Amino acid sequence: MKAADIKKGNVVEYDGKVYQIRDIERSSPQGRGGNVTFRFVMYSVPGANKLDISLRADDDLKETELTRRPSSFSYKDGDAFVFMDNEDYTQYTLDASTVGDAAGYIVDGIEGCHIQLIDDAPVALQLPQSVILEIVDTAPELKGASATKRTKPAKLATGLEIQVPEYISNGEKVWVNTTTGEFSGRA
Repeated sequence: MKAADIKKGNVVEYDGKVYQIRDIERSSPQGRGGNVTFRFVMYSVPGANKLDISLRADDDLKETELTRRPSSFSYKDGDAFVFMDNEDYTQYTLDASTVGDAAGYIVDGIEGCHIQLIDDAPVALQLPQSVILEIVDTAPELKGASATKRTKPAKLATGLEIQVPEYISNGEKVWVNTTTGEFSGRA
């Protein structure tokens, strides 16, 4: 597969290891004859070790076959997260290092998760675009903080901390974007 055709989320083989593409930056050099280059931010599957590489548009990367199974979060077993396949009820156990930062978004009842498998082994978790989380600790609303765009830090039930508008208070449920970690509205 040509570097120019790769999209976020694709899984590729590079240097004998498997990686998932998390971010792509395209840079077009100024002037004639310059090659367009792509900077890929990828994480190893499994392990989630970050790797940055730059490739030309026509460089090849081998896409790897990855199975995505819709799954639901079941429970935490020590540091591991146990998910159940929505269709055949297979249980997938992902350790804390595989789940990584996604742990801050996993709550009971979370919808839209996918477990990624290579050769039937669970190697990664794909979260939905946004999740509903509860605010457990944030400063009280400031009087007169109506429609201003000021934000304040808020701690969520999972331990994650995000910036929220001043009018949000403890106990409220909010949508959080799992890609950016940003507040995206009241739930």
